[in-house]
Amino acid sequence: VQLVESGGGLVQPGGSLRLSCAASGSIFSLYIMGWYRQAPGKQRELVAGITPGGRTNYGDSVKGRFTISRDNAKNTVYLQMNSLKPEDTAVYHCNAHGGPFGIDDTWGQGTQVTVSS
Repeated sequence: VQLVESGGGLVQPGGSLRLSCAASGSIFSLYIMGWYRQAPGKQRELVAGITPGGRTNYGDSVKGRFTISRDNAKNTVYLQMNSLKPEDTAVYHCNAHGGPFGIDDTWGQGTQVTVSS
């Protein structure tokens, strides 16, 4: 599977962004999809994940502010980010885990999100 993220950018604190991750090359509905982020000098952390059936989980720092969703017909996973804070600034990466044989683990190139006034 190949992944391409989009939707990052510069936003003011309190603002919103929606990230998209388009998948191709495999059966999207067989993958657990996730969004991770990495800020300079920090470890990569899970932001949100969604199973093929739509079950979701979130990192503690984004609960109540971010929403992950997927459209299996469009082979796309989304991350709606609301009430953004400066500490949300990071490179956001899309991840696909699983696939037809259950062993794929693919990352997108990342998209920069900067929250600043």
